[in-house]
Amino acid sequence: MAATLVLGSAVKSSSRYLMYRVLGHLLLMLSAVKLVAMAVSIIYNESSFWVFLGSAVFTASLGYTLVYKGRDAKDIKHRQLFLLTTLSWLALCVFSAIPLWLIVPNCTLTDAVFETVSAVTTTGSTVFAGLDNMPKGVLFWRAVLNWMGGIGIIVMAIAILPALKIGGMRLFKTENSDTSDKILPRSSTLSAAIGFVYLVLTACTMTTYYLAGMTGFDAITHAMTTVATGGFANYDSSFGIYKDSPQIFWFSSFFMMLAAMPFVLFVSLAKGDKTSLWRDPQVRTFVAIVLFCSVLLTVYQVVHNDRAVFDALTHSLFNVVSIITTCGYASEDYTVWGNMAIMLFFYLTFAGACSGSTSGGLKIFRIQLAAMLLIKQLKLLVHPKAVWSQSYGGKKVDDQLLGNVLAFCFIYFATIAFIAMALSFCELDLVTAVTGAATAVANVGPGLGSIIGPAGNFSTLPDAAKWWLCLGMLMGRLEILTLLILFTPSYWRY
Repeated sequence: MAATLVLGSAVKSSSRYLMYRVLGHLLLMLSAVKLVAMAVSIIYNESSFWVFLGSAVFTASLGYTLVYKGRDAKDIKHRQLFLLTTLSWLALCVFSAIPLWLIVPNCTLTDAVFETVSAVTTTGSTVFAGLDNMPKGVLFWRAVLNWMGGIGIIVMAIAILPALKIGGMRLFKTENSDTSDKILPRSSTLSAAIGFVYLVLTACTMTTYYLAGMTGFDAITHAMTTVATGGFANYDSSFGIYKDSPQIFWFSSFFMMLAAMPFVLFVSLAKGDKTSLWRDPQVRTFVAIVLFCSVLLTVYQVVHNDRAVFDALTHSLFNVVSIITTCGYASEDYTVWGNMAIMLFFYLTFAGACSGSTSGGLKIFRIQLAAMLLIKQLKLLVHPKAVWSQSYGGKKVDDQLLGNVLAFCFIYFATIAFIAMALSFCELDLVTAVTGAATAVANVGPGLGSIIGPAGNFSTLPDAAKWWLCLGMLMGRLEILTLLILFTPSYWRY
Protein backbone atom coordinates (compact mmCIF):
# COMPACT_ATOMS: atom_id res chain seq x y z
CA MET A 1 0.00 0.00 0.00
CA ALA A 2 3.04 2.29 0.09
CA ALA A 3 2.64 2.88 -3.65
CA THR A 4 -0.96 3.94 -3.05
CA LEU A 5 0.07 6.54 -0.48
CA VAL A 6 2.74 7.97 -2.76
CA LEU A 7 0.34 8.20 -5.66
CA GLY A 8 -2.36 9.69 -3.51
CA SER A 9 -0.22 12.64 -2.42
CA ALA A 10 1.78 13.22 -5.58
CA VAL A 11 -0.53 12.72 -8.55
CA LYS A 12 -3.82 14.30 -9.53
CA SER A 13 -6.80 11.99 -9.10
CA SER A 14 -7.61 11.67 -12.82
CA SER A 15 -4.23 10.14 -13.62
CA ARG A 16 -3.91 8.44 -10.28
CA TYR A 17 -6.72 6.07 -11.16
CA LEU A 18 -4.90 4.87 -14.26
CA MET A 19 -1.78 4.27 -12.18
CA TYR A 20 -3.85 2.22 -9.74
CA ARG A 21 -5.23 0.17 -12.62
CA VAL A 22 -1.87 -0.42 -14.30
CA LEU A 23 -0.20 -1.44 -11.04
CA GLY A 24 -3.18 -3.62 -10.16
CA HIS A 25 -3.08 -5.49 -13.45
CA LEU A 26 0.68 -5.92 -13.03
CA LEU A 27 0.19 -7.54 -9.63
CA LEU A 28 -2.59 -9.77 -10.97
CA MET A 29 -0.27 -10.94 -13.74
CA LEU A 30 2.47 -11.58 -11.19
CA SER A 31 0.12 -13.64 -9.02
CA ALA A 32 -0.76 -15.81 -12.03
CA VAL A 33 2.94 -16.48 -12.67
CA LYS A 34 3.36 -17.42 -9.01
CA LEU A 35 0.72 -20.09 -9.55
CA VAL A 36 2.82 -21.48 -12.40
CA ALA A 37 5.82 -21.62 -10.05
CA MET A 38 3.56 -23.36 -7.53
CA ALA A 39 2.72 -25.97 -10.16
CA VAL A 40 6.44 -26.57 -10.78
CA SER A 41 6.93 -27.12 -7.05
CA ILE A 42 4.07 -29.61 -6.99
CA ILE A 43 5.47 -31.51 -9.98
CA TYR A 44 8.80 -31.91 -8.17
CA ASN A 45 7.07 -32.77 -4.87
CA GLU A 46 8.35 -29.69 -3.01
CA SER A 47 6.57 -28.36 0.06
CA SER A 48 7.36 -24.79 -0.98
CA PHE A 49 4.26 -24.78 -3.19
CA TRP A 50 2.33 -23.50 -0.16
CA VAL A 51 4.48 -20.36 -0.11
CA PHE A 52 3.84 -19.67 -3.79
CA LEU A 53 0.11 -20.23 -3.27
CA GLY A 54 -0.13 -17.90 -0.25
CA SER A 55 1.99 -15.26 -1.95
CA ALA A 56 -0.16 -15.48 -5.10
CA VAL A 57 -3.36 -15.00 -3.10
CA PHE A 58 -1.92 -11.99 -1.25
CA THR A 59 -0.60 -10.39 -4.44
CA ALA A 60 -3.84 -11.00 -6.33
CA SER A 61 -5.91 -9.50 -3.52
CA LEU A 62 -3.91 -6.30 -3.53
CA GLY A 63 -3.91 -6.24 -7.32
CA TYR A 64 -7.68 -6.57 -7.51
CA THR A 65 -8.07 -3.79 -4.95
CA LEU A 66 -5.94 -1.44 -7.04
CA VAL A 67 -7.80 -2.38 -10.24
CA TYR A 68 -11.12 -1.64 -8.51
CA LYS A 69 -9.85 1.72 -7.26
CA GLY A 70 -8.71 2.54 -10.78
CA ARG A 71 -11.99 1.69 -12.48
CA ASP A 72 -12.53 5.39 -13.37
CA ALA A 73 -9.13 5.73 -15.04
CA LYS A 74 -8.33 8.62 -17.39
CA ASP A 75 -5.51 9.21 -19.85
CA ILE A 76 -2.13 9.58 -18.19
CA LYS A 77 -0.05 12.71 -18.71
CA HIS A 78 3.41 12.71 -20.26
CA ARG A 79 5.29 13.60 -17.10
CA GLN A 80 3.51 10.94 -15.05
CA LEU A 81 4.96 8.18 -17.23
CA PHE A 82 8.20 8.60 -15.28
CA LEU A 83 6.47 7.81 -12.00
CA LEU A 84 4.33 5.00 -13.44
CA THR A 85 7.33 3.29 -15.04
CA THR A 86 9.39 3.47 -11.84
CA LEU A 87 6.56 2.28 -9.59
CA SER A 88 5.79 -0.62 -11.92
CA TRP A 89 9.34 -1.95 -11.72
CA LEU A 90 9.55 -1.38 -7.96
CA ALA A 91 6.26 -3.20 -7.36
CA LEU A 92 7.35 -6.13 -9.49
CA CYS A 93 10.65 -6.41 -7.58
CA VAL A 94 9.18 -6.11 -4.08
CA PHE A 95 6.29 -8.55 -4.51
CA SER A 96 8.51 -11.03 -6.35
CA ALA A 97 10.86 -11.16 -3.36
CA ILE A 98 8.28 -12.70 -1.02
CA PRO A 99 8.64 -16.36 -2.16
CA LEU A 100 12.45 -16.25 -2.07
CA TRP A 101 12.45 -14.69 1.39
CA LEU A 102 10.19 -17.42 2.78
CA ILE A 103 11.57 -20.46 0.93
CA VAL A 104 15.36 -20.15 0.64
CA PRO A 105 17.13 -21.07 3.92
CA ASN A 106 18.97 -18.20 5.63
CA CYS A 107 17.72 -15.76 3.00
CA THR A 108 17.35 -12.28 4.48
CA LEU A 109 14.97 -9.63 3.17
CA THR A 110 17.97 -7.82 1.69
CA ASP A 111 19.08 -10.94 -0.18
CA ALA A 112 15.57 -11.62 -1.46
CA VAL A 113 15.13 -8.09 -2.78
CA PHE A 114 18.62 -8.10 -4.32
CA GLU A 115 17.91 -11.37 -6.13
CA THR A 116 14.58 -10.18 -7.51
CA VAL A 117 15.91 -6.77 -8.55
CA SER A 118 18.74 -8.57 -10.31
CA ALA A 119 16.23 -10.93 -11.95
CA VAL A 120 13.66 -8.35 -13.08
CA THR A 121 16.32 -5.95 -14.39
CA THR A 122 17.93 -8.97 -16.15
CA THR A 123 21.25 -8.20 -14.48
CA GLY A 124 21.96 -11.79 -13.44
CA SER A 125 23.99 -11.09 -10.29
CA THR A 126 23.14 -13.57 -7.54
CA VAL A 127 23.55 -13.85 -3.78
CA PHE A 128 22.58 -17.52 -3.73
CA ALA A 129 25.10 -20.36 -3.42
CA GLY A 130 24.29 -24.04 -3.77
CA LEU A 131 22.15 -23.53 -6.86
CA ASP A 132 22.80 -27.13 -7.89
CA ASN A 133 20.61 -28.30 -4.97
CA MET A 134 18.13 -25.40 -4.96
CA PRO A 135 14.40 -26.32 -5.14
CA LYS A 136 13.13 -26.44 -8.72
CA GLY A 137 10.35 -24.03 -7.87
CA VAL A 138 12.88 -21.39 -6.81
CA LEU A 139 15.05 -21.95 -9.90
CA PHE A 140 11.99 -21.62 -12.13
CA TRP A 141 10.89 -18.48 -10.27
CA ARG A 142 14.28 -16.81 -10.83
CA ALA A 143 14.20 -17.74 -14.51
CA VAL A 144 10.67 -16.57 -15.15
CA LEU A 145 11.41 -13.24 -13.44
CA ASN A 146 14.34 -12.85 -15.84
CA TRP A 147 12.03 -13.62 -18.73
CA MET A 148 9.32 -11.20 -17.61
CA GLY A 149 11.89 -8.47 -17.11
CA GLY A 150 13.20 -9.06 -20.62
CA ILE A 151 9.86 -8.48 -22.36
CA GLY A 152 9.20 -5.52 -20.06
CA ILE A 153 12.48 -3.93 -21.10
CA ILE A 154 11.66 -4.28 -24.80
CA VAL A 155 8.22 -2.72 -24.47
CA MET A 156 9.59 0.10 -22.32
CA ALA A 157 12.45 0.81 -24.74
CA ILE A 158 10.17 0.90 -27.78
CA ALA A 159 6.90 2.31 -26.46
CA ILE A 160 7.75 4.52 -23.49
CA LEU A 161 11.33 5.80 -23.52
CA PRO A 162 11.15 7.38 -27.01
CA ALA A 163 8.18 9.46 -25.84
CA LEU A 164 10.19 10.60 -22.82
CA LYS A 165 13.10 11.58 -25.11
CA ILE A 166 15.68 10.01 -22.82
CA GLY A 167 19.29 9.96 -23.95
CA GLY A 168 18.62 10.06 -27.69
CA MET A 169 15.84 7.45 -27.56
CA ARG A 170 13.59 9.62 -29.75
CA LEU A 171 15.65 8.31 -32.68
CA PHE A 172 13.62 5.13 -32.25
CA LYS A 173 10.27 6.89 -32.05
CA THR A 174 7.51 4.93 -33.76
CA GLU A 175 3.97 5.74 -34.79
CA ASN A 176 2.93 3.94 -31.62
CA SER A 177 4.73 6.35 -29.33
CA ASP A 178 4.29 9.76 -30.93
CA THR A 179 1.69 11.02 -28.48
CA SER A 180 2.50 10.47 -24.84
CA ASP A 181 -1.04 10.82 -23.51
CA LYS A 182 -2.16 7.94 -25.78
CA ILE A 183 0.92 5.82 -25.51
CA LEU A 184 -0.52 2.98 -23.47
CA PRO A 185 -3.50 2.11 -25.69
CA ARG A 186 -1.75 2.86 -29.01
CA SER A 187 1.28 0.72 -28.28
CA SER A 188 -0.80 -2.44 -27.86
CA THR A 189 -0.49 -3.61 -31.48
CA LEU A 190 3.29 -3.27 -31.58
CA SER A 191 3.63 -4.80 -28.11
CA ALA A 192 1.56 -7.81 -29.19
CA ALA A 193 3.76 -8.35 -32.26
CA ILE A 194 6.93 -8.07 -30.18
CA GLY A 195 5.48 -10.43 -27.58
CA PHE A 196 4.79 -13.02 -30.27
CA VAL A 197 8.38 -12.76 -31.56
CA TYR A 198 9.63 -13.06 -27.97
CA LEU A 199 7.60 -16.24 -27.44
CA VAL A 200 8.75 -17.78 -30.72
CA LEU A 201 12.40 -17.00 -29.97
CA THR A 202 12.04 -18.49 -26.48
CA ALA A 203 10.43 -21.65 -27.86
CA CYS A 204 13.17 -22.05 -30.48
CA THR A 205 15.84 -21.65 -27.79
CA MET A 206 14.15 -24.22 -25.53
CA THR A 207 13.93 -26.76 -28.32
CA THR A 208 17.52 -26.22 -29.41
CA TYR A 209 18.88 -26.52 -25.87
CA TYR A 210 16.95 -29.74 -25.31
CA LEU A 211 18.17 -31.29 -28.57
CA ALA A 212 21.73 -30.17 -27.73
CA GLY A 213 21.73 -32.19 -24.51
CA MET A 214 20.09 -30.20 -21.71
CA THR A 215 17.41 -31.74 -19.53
CA GLY A 216 13.87 -30.55 -20.13
CA PHE A 217 13.84 -28.35 -17.01
CA ASP A 218 17.24 -26.81 -17.76
CA ALA A 219 16.23 -26.18 -21.37
CA ILE A 220 13.12 -24.28 -20.28
CA THR A 221 14.77 -22.15 -17.59
CA HIS A 222 17.97 -21.43 -19.50
CA ALA A 223 15.99 -20.53 -22.61
CA MET A 224 14.05 -17.93 -20.63
CA THR A 225 17.20 -16.40 -19.17
CA THR A 226 19.02 -16.52 -22.53
CA VAL A 227 16.34 -14.70 -24.50
CA ALA A 228 15.99 -12.17 -21.67
CA THR A 229 19.81 -11.82 -21.62
CA GLY A 230 19.35 -12.19 -17.87
CA GLY A 231 22.03 -14.78 -17.20
CA PHE A 232 20.53 -16.69 -14.28
CA ALA A 233 21.74 -20.29 -14.48
CA ASN A 234 20.73 -23.34 -12.46
CA TYR A 235 24.27 -24.15 -11.33
CA ASP A 236 26.97 -22.39 -9.33
CA SER A 237 29.37 -22.90 -12.24
CA SER A 238 26.88 -21.22 -14.61
CA PHE A 239 27.30 -22.67 -18.12
CA GLY A 240 30.56 -24.31 -17.03
CA ILE A 241 28.44 -27.35 -16.22
CA TYR A 242 28.24 -27.95 -19.99
CA LYS A 243 31.99 -27.81 -20.64
CA ASP A 244 31.82 -31.22 -22.33
CA SER A 245 29.09 -30.05 -24.73
CA PRO A 246 30.59 -27.26 -26.85
CA GLN A 247 27.54 -27.24 -29.12
CA ILE A 248 25.54 -25.73 -26.25
CA PHE A 249 27.96 -22.80 -26.08
CA TRP A 250 27.59 -22.15 -29.81
CA PHE A 251 23.80 -22.31 -29.76
CA SER A 252 23.67 -20.11 -26.66
CA SER A 253 25.95 -17.52 -28.30
CA PHE A 254 23.67 -17.45 -31.34
CA PHE A 255 20.46 -16.93 -29.37
CA MET A 256 22.03 -14.35 -27.06
CA MET A 257 23.04 -12.34 -30.12
CA LEU A 258 19.52 -12.55 -31.54
CA ALA A 259 18.06 -11.36 -28.21
CA ALA A 260 20.47 -8.41 -28.23
CA MET A 261 19.14 -7.08 -31.55
CA PRO A 262 16.14 -4.70 -31.94
CA PHE A 263 12.94 -6.75 -31.73
CA VAL A 264 11.07 -4.28 -33.93
CA LEU A 265 13.33 -5.39 -36.77
CA PHE A 266 12.25 -9.00 -36.25
CA VAL A 267 8.66 -7.83 -36.70
CA SER A 268 9.70 -6.13 -39.95
CA LEU A 269 11.53 -9.28 -40.98
CA ALA A 270 8.40 -11.34 -40.39
CA LYS A 271 6.46 -8.92 -42.60
CA GLY A 272 8.83 -9.58 -45.51
CA ASP A 273 11.55 -6.95 -45.11
CA LYS A 274 14.48 -9.35 -45.47
CA THR A 275 17.24 -6.73 -45.10
CA SER A 276 15.82 -4.88 -42.10
CA LEU A 277 18.34 -6.31 -39.63
CA TRP A 278 21.47 -5.67 -41.67
CA ARG A 279 20.40 -2.12 -42.64
CA ASP A 280 20.42 -1.11 -38.99
CA PRO A 281 23.79 0.52 -38.11
CA GLN A 282 23.54 -0.81 -34.56
CA VAL A 283 23.33 -4.40 -35.73
CA ARG A 284 26.27 -4.12 -38.13
CA THR A 285 28.49 -2.52 -35.49
CA PHE A 286 27.37 -4.99 -32.82
CA VAL A 287 28.23 -8.00 -35.00
CA ALA A 288 31.57 -6.43 -35.97
CA ILE A 289 32.54 -5.86 -32.33
CA VAL A 290 31.62 -9.42 -31.37
CA LEU A 291 33.64 -10.93 -34.22
CA PHE A 292 36.68 -8.72 -33.63
CA CYS A 293 36.82 -9.32 -29.87
CA SER A 294 36.22 -13.07 -30.25
CA VAL A 295 39.03 -13.46 -32.80
CA LEU A 296 41.35 -11.26 -30.72
CA LEU A 297 40.76 -13.32 -27.57
CA THR A 298 41.13 -16.57 -29.50
CA VAL A 299 44.54 -15.54 -30.85
CA TYR A 300 45.55 -14.30 -27.41
CA GLN A 301 44.65 -17.61 -25.76
CA VAL A 302 46.35 -19.70 -28.44
CA VAL A 303 49.56 -17.66 -28.21
CA HIS A 304 49.73 -17.00 -24.46
CA ASN A 305 47.90 -20.01 -23.00
CA ASP A 306 48.78 -22.62 -25.64
CA ARG A 307 45.11 -23.49 -26.03
CA ALA A 308 43.55 -25.44 -28.92
CA VAL A 309 42.06 -23.11 -31.54
CA PHE A 310 38.51 -24.50 -31.52
CA ASP A 311 38.35 -24.61 -27.72
CA ALA A 312 39.70 -21.07 -27.48
CA LEU A 313 37.25 -19.80 -30.09
CA THR A 314 34.29 -21.52 -28.43
CA HIS A 315 34.90 -20.00 -25.01
CA SER A 316 36.02 -16.62 -26.38
CA LEU A 317 32.88 -16.20 -28.48
CA PHE A 318 30.56 -17.40 -25.73
CA ASN A 319 31.96 -15.11 -23.04
CA VAL A 320 32.31 -12.08 -25.33
CA VAL A 321 28.69 -12.43 -26.43
CA SER A 322 27.58 -13.03 -22.84
CA ILE A 323 29.21 -9.84 -21.56
CA ILE A 324 28.42 -7.45 -24.43
CA THR A 325 24.77 -8.58 -24.47
CA THR A 326 24.79 -8.11 -20.67
CA CYS A 327 23.57 -11.69 -20.24
CA GLY A 328 26.30 -12.59 -17.77
CA TYR A 329 26.68 -16.32 -18.32
CA ALA A 330 30.19 -17.71 -17.84
CA SER A 331 31.66 -20.88 -19.30
CA GLU A 332 34.74 -20.61 -17.08
CA ASP A 333 36.69 -18.05 -15.08
CA TYR A 334 37.92 -15.80 -17.90
CA THR A 335 39.88 -13.64 -15.46
CA VAL A 336 42.62 -16.30 -15.49
CA TRP A 337 43.10 -15.97 -19.25
CA GLY A 338 45.44 -13.01 -18.83
CA ASN A 339 45.52 -9.25 -18.26
CA MET A 340 44.49 -8.33 -21.79
CA ALA A 341 41.38 -10.51 -21.48
CA ILE A 342 40.47 -8.88 -18.16
CA MET A 343 40.79 -5.40 -19.65
CA LEU A 344 38.76 -6.30 -22.73
CA PHE A 345 35.92 -7.75 -20.68
CA PHE A 346 35.97 -4.62 -18.50
CA TYR A 347 35.47 -2.47 -21.61
CA LEU A 348 32.72 -4.72 -22.93
CA THR A 349 30.87 -4.34 -19.63
CA PHE A 350 30.07 -0.73 -20.53
CA ALA A 351 29.12 -1.22 -24.17
CA GLY A 352 25.84 -3.09 -24.23
CA ALA A 353 24.15 -4.11 -27.48
CA CYS A 354 21.25 -2.65 -29.48
CA SER A 355 18.42 -0.42 -28.37
CA GLY A 356 15.02 -2.13 -28.42
CA SER A 357 16.53 -5.43 -27.29
CA THR A 358 16.66 -7.17 -23.92
CA SER A 359 20.28 -6.12 -23.30
CA GLY A 360 21.43 -3.36 -20.97
CA GLY A 361 24.54 -1.20 -21.04
CA LEU A 362 25.20 2.14 -22.69
CA LYS A 363 23.90 0.83 -26.07
CA ILE A 364 25.72 0.76 -29.40
CA PHE A 365 23.79 3.67 -30.92
CA ARG A 366 24.94 6.08 -28.20
CA ILE A 367 28.56 5.11 -28.76
CA GLN A 368 28.08 5.68 -32.49
CA LEU A 369 26.44 9.07 -31.97
CA ALA A 370 29.17 10.13 -29.53
CA ALA A 371 31.76 9.18 -32.17
CA MET A 372 29.77 11.19 -34.72
CA LEU A 373 29.93 14.23 -32.44
CA LEU A 374 33.67 13.80 -31.98
CA ILE A 375 34.25 13.62 -35.74
CA LYS A 376 32.14 16.75 -36.23
CA GLN A 377 34.17 18.67 -33.64
CA LEU A 378 37.43 17.62 -35.29
CA LYS A 379 36.12 18.85 -38.65
CA LEU A 380 35.04 22.15 -37.13
CA LEU A 381 38.55 22.72 -35.83
CA VAL A 382 39.76 22.66 -39.44
CA HIS A 383 36.70 24.31 -41.06
CA PRO A 384 35.02 26.47 -38.37
CA LYS A 385 32.31 27.83 -40.71
CA ALA A 386 31.41 24.57 -42.43
CA VAL A 387 27.97 23.00 -42.07
CA TRP A 388 27.48 19.22 -42.10
CA SER A 389 24.24 17.32 -42.47
CA GLN A 390 24.24 14.30 -40.16
CA SER A 391 22.04 11.23 -40.22
CA TYR A 392 21.81 7.93 -38.40
CA GLY A 393 19.92 4.94 -39.75
CA GLY A 394 18.27 7.16 -42.35
CA LYS A 395 17.07 9.71 -39.77
CA LYS A 396 18.38 13.24 -39.40
CA VAL A 397 20.48 13.87 -36.31
CA ASP A 398 20.49 17.43 -35.01
CA ASP A 399 22.79 19.05 -32.48
CA GLN A 400 20.14 18.90 -29.75
CA LEU A 401 19.90 15.13 -30.03
CA LEU A 402 23.69 14.78 -29.98
CA GLY A 403 23.74 16.99 -26.91
CA ASN A 404 21.16 14.76 -25.21
CA VAL A 405 23.27 11.70 -25.96
CA LEU A 406 26.40 13.38 -24.61
CA ALA A 407 24.54 14.41 -21.45
CA PHE A 408 23.27 10.87 -20.98
CA CYS A 409 26.77 9.42 -21.39
CA PHE A 410 27.99 11.84 -18.73
CA ILE A 411 25.25 10.94 -16.24
CA TYR A 412 25.74 7.24 -17.04
CA PHE A 413 29.41 7.26 -16.03
CA ALA A 414 28.72 9.69 -13.18
CA THR A 415 26.18 7.19 -11.79
CA ILE A 416 28.76 4.41 -11.95
CA ALA A 417 31.28 6.64 -10.19
CA PHE A 418 28.72 7.52 -7.48
CA ILE A 419 27.75 3.89 -6.85
CA ALA A 420 31.44 2.89 -6.79
CA MET A 421 32.15 5.57 -4.18
CA ALA A 422 29.20 4.37 -2.09
CA LEU A 423 30.51 0.80 -2.30
CA SER A 424 33.94 1.96 -1.16
CA PHE A 425 32.30 3.31 2.00
CA CYS A 426 31.16 -0.27 2.57
CA GLU A 427 34.85 -1.25 2.76
CA LEU A 428 34.96 -2.97 -0.63
CA ASP A 429 38.28 -3.02 -2.48
CA LEU A 430 38.86 -0.94 -5.62
CA VAL A 431 38.27 -3.72 -8.17
CA THR A 432 35.10 -4.96 -6.46
CA ALA A 433 33.68 -1.45 -5.99
CA VAL A 434 34.36 -0.20 -9.53
CA THR A 435 33.38 -3.35 -11.41
CA GLY A 436 30.44 -3.98 -9.07
CA ALA A 437 29.08 -0.51 -9.82
CA ALA A 438 29.71 -0.93 -13.55
CA THR A 439 28.07 -4.34 -13.76
CA ALA A 440 25.05 -3.11 -11.76
CA VAL A 441 24.38 0.01 -13.84
CA ALA A 442 25.12 -1.85 -17.09
CA ASN A 443 22.97 -4.82 -15.94
CA VAL A 444 25.70 -7.31 -16.84
CA GLY A 445 25.93 -9.66 -13.85
CA PRO A 446 29.45 -10.75 -12.91
CA GLY A 447 32.14 -8.22 -12.10
CA LEU A 448 35.86 -8.79 -11.75
CA GLY A 449 38.01 -10.00 -8.88
CA SER A 450 37.84 -12.95 -6.53
CA ILE A 451 34.61 -11.84 -4.81
CA ILE A 452 32.13 -10.91 -7.55
CA GLY A 453 34.01 -12.26 -10.57
CA PRO A 454 32.68 -15.03 -12.82
CA ALA A 455 33.85 -17.63 -10.27
CA GLY A 456 32.18 -15.91 -7.30
CA ASN A 457 28.89 -14.24 -6.36
CA PHE A 458 27.53 -11.31 -4.34
CA SER A 459 26.55 -13.22 -1.19
CA THR A 460 29.48 -12.05 0.96
CA LEU A 461 28.91 -8.34 0.36
CA PRO A 462 27.54 -6.31 3.28
CA ASP A 463 23.83 -5.49 3.21
CA ALA A 464 24.48 -1.79 2.59
CA ALA A 465 26.47 -2.64 -0.54
CA LYS A 466 23.63 -4.85 -1.80
CA TRP A 467 21.12 -2.00 -1.45
CA TRP A 468 23.43 0.36 -3.33
CA LEU A 469 23.76 -2.22 -6.07
CA CYS A 470 19.96 -2.59 -6.20
CA LEU A 471 19.74 1.16 -6.81
CA GLY A 472 22.37 0.89 -9.52
CA MET A 473 20.56 -1.98 -11.25
CA LEU A 474 17.24 -0.13 -11.25
CA MET A 475 18.80 3.11 -12.47
CA GLY A 476 20.60 1.30 -15.27
CA ARG A 477 17.51 -0.59 -16.38
CA LEU A 478 15.30 2.52 -16.30
CA GLU A 479 17.86 4.52 -18.33
CA ILE A 480 18.86 6.50 -15.20
CA LEU A 481 16.95 9.70 -16.00
CA THR A 482 13.55 8.00 -15.60
CA LEU A 483 14.35 7.43 -11.94
CA LEU A 484 16.60 10.44 -11.35
CA ILE A 485 13.97 12.98 -12.44
CA LEU A 486 11.72 11.89 -9.57
CA PHE A 487 14.26 13.40 -7.15
CA THR A 488 14.03 16.89 -8.70
CA PRO A 489 11.72 19.44 -7.02
CA SER A 490 10.48 20.72 -10.40
CA TYR A 491 8.93 17.34 -11.22
CA TRP A 492 6.47 17.60 -8.32
CA ARG A 493 5.33 21.15 -9.17
CA TYR A 494 2.10 21.51 -11.12
